[in-house]
Amino acid sequence: MGDEPLVRAVSLEKWFGPTHAVRGVNLDVRAGEIVGLLGPNGAGKTTTLRMLSAVLTPSAGTAFIAGSCVATHPLGVRRAIGFLTGGTALYVRLTPREILRYFGRLYDCPPDTIEERSAVLIRDLSMTGFADRPCGTLSTGQRQRANIARALIHDPPVLVFDEPTLGLDIAGARFILDFLHGARARRKAILFSSHTIGDIEALCDRIAILCTGRIATLAPRTEILAQTGKATLAEAFLSIVDAFEKDGQPSGVPAELN
Repeated sequence: MGDEPLVRAVSLEKWFGPTHAVRGVNLDVRAGEIVGLLGPNGAGKTTTLRMLSAVLTPSAGTAFIAGSCVATHPLGVRRAIGFLTGGTALYVRLTPREILRYFGRLYDCPPDTIEERSAVLIRDLSMTGFADRPCGTLSTGQRQRANIARALIHDPPVLVFDEPTLGLDIAGARFILDFLHGARARRKAILFSSHTIGDIEALCDRIAILCTGRIATLAPRTEILAQTGKATLAEAFLSIVDAFEKDGQPSGVPAELN
Protein backbone atom coordinates (compact mmCIF):
# COMPACT_ATOMS: atom_id res chain seq x y z
CA MET A 1 0.00 0.00 0.00
CA GLY A 2 1.12 3.55 -0.68
CA ASP A 3 2.62 5.86 1.93
CA GLU A 4 -0.05 8.55 1.84
CA PRO A 5 -3.71 7.69 2.51
CA LEU A 6 -6.17 8.53 -0.25
CA VAL A 7 -8.83 9.12 2.41
CA ARG A 8 -8.02 11.05 5.58
CA ALA A 9 -10.51 12.37 8.12
CA VAL A 10 -9.22 14.58 10.95
CA SER A 11 -11.44 15.32 13.97
CA LEU A 12 -14.54 15.23 11.78
CA GLU A 13 -17.70 16.59 13.46
CA LYS A 14 -21.31 17.03 12.39
CA TRP A 15 -24.20 18.72 14.19
CA PHE A 16 -27.83 18.65 13.08
CA GLY A 17 -29.32 21.33 15.29
CA PRO A 18 -28.91 20.02 18.86
CA THR A 19 -27.95 16.52 17.67
CA HIS A 20 -24.23 15.76 17.70
CA ALA A 21 -24.21 13.05 15.01
CA VAL A 22 -20.44 12.67 14.44
CA ARG A 23 -17.91 13.40 17.18
CA GLY A 24 -14.25 13.75 16.30
CA VAL A 25 -13.83 10.94 13.78
CA ASN A 26 -10.26 10.21 12.67
CA LEU A 27 -9.89 7.77 9.80
CA ASP A 28 -7.59 6.90 6.92
CA VAL A 29 -7.73 4.54 3.95
CA ARG A 30 -4.83 3.74 1.65
CA ALA A 31 -4.70 2.51 -1.94
CA GLY A 32 -5.42 -1.21 -2.12
CA GLU A 33 -7.23 -1.26 1.23
CA ILE A 34 -10.84 -1.79 2.28
CA VAL A 35 -11.89 -0.23 5.58
CA GLY A 36 -15.29 -1.30 6.86
CA LEU A 37 -17.65 0.83 8.95
CA LEU A 38 -19.75 -1.15 11.39
CA GLY A 39 -22.15 0.28 13.94
CA PRO A 40 -25.70 0.26 15.25
CA ASN A 41 -28.40 2.43 13.70
CA GLY A 42 -27.73 6.09 14.44
CA ALA A 43 -24.03 5.57 15.06
CA GLY A 44 -23.05 8.12 12.40
CA LYS A 45 -21.85 5.84 9.61
CA THR A 46 -23.84 7.35 6.75
CA THR A 47 -23.27 10.91 7.97
CA THR A 48 -19.51 10.26 8.07
CA LEU A 49 -19.51 8.82 4.56
CA ARG A 50 -21.55 11.72 3.22
CA MET A 51 -19.11 14.22 4.69
CA LEU A 52 -16.18 12.34 3.17
CA SER A 53 -18.00 12.38 -0.17
CA ALA A 54 -18.63 16.17 0.00
CA VAL A 55 -22.38 15.56 0.10
CA LEU A 56 -22.51 17.13 3.58
CA THR A 57 -20.29 19.90 4.92
CA PRO A 58 -18.53 19.10 8.21
CA SER A 59 -19.44 21.24 11.22
CA ALA A 60 -15.83 21.00 12.39
CA GLY A 61 -12.67 19.13 11.51
CA THR A 62 -11.66 18.33 7.97
CA ALA A 63 -11.16 15.52 5.49
CA PHE A 64 -9.13 14.98 2.33
CA ILE A 65 -9.86 12.72 -0.62
CA ALA A 66 -6.88 12.14 -2.91
CA GLY A 67 -5.46 15.45 -1.67
CA SER A 68 -8.64 17.53 -2.11
CA CYS A 69 -10.25 19.08 0.97
CA VAL A 70 -13.97 18.33 1.34
CA ALA A 71 -14.65 21.85 2.64
CA THR A 72 -12.58 23.98 0.26
CA HIS A 73 -12.38 21.83 -2.87
CA PRO A 74 -15.58 19.70 -3.00
CA LEU A 75 -15.46 19.46 -6.80
CA GLY A 76 -12.04 17.83 -6.60
CA VAL A 77 -13.40 15.40 -4.02
CA ARG A 78 -16.33 14.45 -6.25
CA ARG A 79 -14.01 13.86 -9.19
CA ALA A 80 -11.84 11.53 -7.08
CA ILE A 81 -14.64 9.49 -5.55
CA GLY A 82 -17.21 6.93 -6.61
CA PHE A 83 -20.11 7.13 -4.14
CA LEU A 84 -22.81 4.47 -3.96
CA THR A 85 -25.57 3.83 -1.46
CA GLY A 86 -28.05 0.99 -1.34
CA GLY A 87 -30.89 3.41 -2.05
CA THR A 88 -29.31 5.35 -4.94
CA ALA A 89 -31.98 5.96 -7.57
CA LEU A 90 -31.55 5.89 -11.34
CA TYR A 91 -33.40 7.82 -14.03
CA VAL A 92 -36.05 5.24 -14.86
CA ARG A 93 -36.53 6.36 -18.49
CA LEU A 94 -32.83 6.18 -19.34
CA THR A 95 -30.93 3.01 -20.11
CA PRO A 96 -27.73 2.13 -18.22
CA ARG A 97 -25.71 3.07 -21.30
CA GLU A 98 -27.41 6.47 -21.49
CA ILE A 99 -26.80 7.02 -17.76
CA LEU A 100 -23.10 6.30 -18.22
CA ARG A 101 -22.90 8.83 -21.04
CA TYR A 102 -24.77 11.41 -18.97
CA PHE A 103 -22.58 11.04 -15.88
CA GLY A 104 -19.44 10.83 -17.98
CA ARG A 105 -20.27 14.25 -19.40
CA LEU A 106 -20.94 15.58 -15.88
CA TYR A 107 -17.38 14.54 -14.97
CA ASP A 108 -16.04 16.23 -18.13
CA CYS A 109 -14.73 12.97 -19.53
CA PRO A 110 -13.89 13.12 -23.26
CA PRO A 111 -16.55 11.44 -25.46
CA ASP A 112 -14.16 8.72 -26.64
CA THR A 113 -13.22 7.96 -23.03
CA ILE A 114 -16.88 7.73 -22.04
CA GLU A 115 -17.57 5.19 -24.79
CA GLU A 116 -14.48 3.15 -23.97
CA ARG A 117 -15.16 3.16 -20.23
CA SER A 118 -18.85 2.36 -20.79
CA ALA A 119 -17.98 -0.66 -22.93
CA VAL A 120 -15.53 -1.96 -20.32
CA LEU A 121 -17.94 -1.46 -17.41
CA ILE A 122 -20.86 -3.04 -19.28
CA ARG A 123 -18.67 -6.04 -20.00
CA ASP A 124 -17.03 -6.35 -16.58
CA LEU A 125 -20.29 -5.89 -14.67
CA SER A 126 -22.12 -8.40 -16.91
CA MET A 127 -24.61 -5.76 -18.09
CA THR A 128 -24.64 -6.60 -21.80
CA GLY A 129 -28.10 -8.16 -21.68
CA PHE A 130 -29.77 -5.08 -20.16
CA ALA A 131 -27.49 -2.13 -21.00
CA ASP A 132 -30.01 -0.76 -23.49
CA ARG A 133 -33.19 -1.35 -21.51
CA PRO A 134 -34.85 1.46 -19.49
CA CYS A 135 -33.75 1.34 -15.87
CA GLY A 136 -37.38 1.30 -14.77
CA THR A 137 -37.68 -2.23 -16.20
CA LEU A 138 -34.60 -3.64 -14.41
CA SER A 139 -34.42 -5.88 -11.36
CA THR A 140 -32.91 -4.64 -8.09
CA GLY A 141 -29.64 -6.43 -8.80
CA GLN A 142 -29.45 -5.07 -12.34
CA ARG A 143 -30.09 -1.53 -11.14
CA GLN A 144 -27.35 -1.89 -8.56
CA ARG A 145 -24.88 -3.00 -11.24
CA ALA A 146 -25.86 0.05 -13.29
CA ASN A 147 -25.29 2.19 -10.19
CA ILE A 148 -21.82 0.73 -9.71
CA ALA A 149 -21.01 1.52 -13.32
CA ARG A 150 -22.30 5.08 -12.82
CA ALA A 151 -20.01 5.50 -9.80
CA LEU A 152 -17.01 4.23 -11.80
CA ILE A 153 -17.42 5.95 -15.17
CA HIS A 154 -14.74 8.55 -14.31
CA ASP A 155 -12.36 5.85 -12.93
CA PRO A 156 -12.02 7.36 -9.42
CA PRO A 157 -9.21 6.27 -7.07
CA VAL A 158 -11.58 6.18 -4.06
CA LEU A 159 -14.81 4.20 -3.66
CA VAL A 160 -17.34 4.85 -0.91
CA PHE A 161 -20.04 2.17 -0.74
CA ASP A 162 -22.76 2.67 1.88
CA GLU A 163 -24.91 -0.47 2.34
CA PRO A 164 -24.47 -1.49 -1.33
CA THR A 165 -25.98 -4.97 -0.79
CA LEU A 166 -29.19 -3.62 0.80
CA GLY A 167 -32.21 -5.35 -0.71
CA LEU A 168 -30.18 -7.69 -2.90
CA ASP A 169 -30.56 -11.46 -3.00
CA ILE A 170 -27.61 -13.75 -2.22
CA ALA A 171 -26.36 -13.81 -5.82
CA GLY A 172 -26.59 -10.02 -6.14
CA ALA A 173 -24.79 -9.43 -2.85
CA ARG A 174 -22.05 -11.90 -3.80
CA PHE A 175 -21.53 -10.06 -7.08
CA ILE A 176 -20.99 -6.78 -5.19
CA LEU A 177 -18.49 -8.37 -2.80
CA ASP A 178 -16.57 -10.02 -5.63
CA PHE A 179 -16.46 -6.70 -7.44
CA LEU A 180 -15.01 -4.95 -4.38
CA HIS A 181 -12.34 -7.65 -4.03
CA GLY A 182 -11.33 -6.91 -7.61
CA ALA A 183 -11.36 -3.15 -7.02
CA ARG A 184 -8.99 -3.57 -4.08
CA ALA A 185 -6.65 -5.59 -6.31
CA ARG A 186 -6.74 -2.64 -8.74
CA ARG A 187 -5.46 -0.41 -5.92
CA LYS A 188 -8.66 1.47 -5.16
CA ALA A 189 -9.06 2.88 -1.65
CA ILE A 190 -12.45 1.65 -0.43
CA LEU A 191 -14.74 2.60 2.43
CA PHE A 192 -17.50 0.03 2.90
CA SER A 193 -20.42 0.34 5.31
CA SER A 194 -22.74 -2.54 6.10
CA HIS A 195 -24.97 -3.93 8.81
CA THR A 196 -24.02 -7.43 7.63
CA ILE A 197 -21.09 -8.58 9.73
CA GLY A 198 -20.36 -11.43 7.34
CA ASP A 199 -19.79 -8.94 4.51
CA ILE A 200 -17.46 -6.88 6.70
CA GLU A 201 -15.48 -9.98 7.68
CA ALA A 202 -15.24 -11.20 4.09
CA LEU A 203 -14.01 -7.90 2.67
CA CYS A 204 -12.26 -5.61 5.08
CA ASP A 205 -8.59 -5.23 5.95
CA ARG A 206 -9.51 -3.03 8.91
CA ILE A 207 -12.79 -2.41 10.68
CA ALA A 208 -13.97 0.82 12.30
CA ILE A 209 -16.70 0.29 14.89
CA LEU A 210 -18.74 3.46 15.38
CA CYS A 211 -20.78 4.15 18.51
CA THR A 212 -22.71 7.34 19.25
CA GLY A 213 -20.84 9.23 16.54
CA ARG A 214 -17.36 8.17 17.63
CA ILE A 215 -14.93 5.47 16.52
CA ALA A 216 -14.72 2.99 19.38
CA THR A 217 -11.98 0.98 17.66
CA LEU A 218 -10.23 0.80 14.30
CA ALA A 219 -8.19 -2.34 13.73
CA PRO A 220 -8.01 -5.60 11.78
CA ARG A 221 -10.56 -8.25 12.77
CA THR A 222 -7.93 -10.39 14.52
CA GLU A 223 -6.86 -7.50 16.73
CA ILE A 224 -10.45 -6.66 17.64
CA LEU A 225 -11.02 -10.25 18.71
CA ALA A 226 -7.80 -10.24 20.74
CA GLN A 227 -8.67 -6.92 22.39
CA THR A 228 -12.13 -8.05 23.45
CA GLY A 229 -11.34 -11.72 24.14
CA LYS A 230 -14.30 -12.78 22.00
CA ALA A 231 -14.45 -15.67 19.54
CA THR A 232 -16.46 -13.94 16.79
CA LEU A 233 -16.70 -10.45 15.36
CA ALA A 234 -20.41 -10.34 16.21
CA GLU A 235 -19.65 -11.00 19.88
CA ALA A 236 -16.80 -8.47 19.86
CA PHE A 237 -19.02 -5.86 18.21
CA LEU A 238 -21.79 -6.27 20.80
CA SER A 239 -19.25 -6.14 23.63
CA ILE A 240 -17.68 -2.93 22.33
CA VAL A 241 -21.02 -1.24 21.68
CA ASP A 242 -22.42 -2.20 25.09
CA ALA A 243 -19.33 -0.97 26.93
CA PHE A 244 -19.03 2.20 24.90
CA GLU A 245 -22.66 3.17 25.33
CA LYS A 246 -22.34 2.71 29.10
CA ASP A 247 -19.23 4.74 29.79
CA GLY A 248 -17.77 6.00 26.50
CA GLN A 249 -14.76 3.69 26.64
CA PRO A 250 -15.04 0.03 25.53
CA SER A 251 -13.40 -2.35 27.95
CA GLY A 252 -10.50 -4.28 26.49
CA VAL A 253 -9.89 -1.70 23.73
CA PRO A 254 -6.87 0.57 24.17
CA ALA A 255 -7.71 4.25 24.53
CA GLU A 256 -5.29 5.24 21.76
CA LEU A 257 -7.53 3.55 19.22
CA ASN A 258 -10.40 5.94 19.92
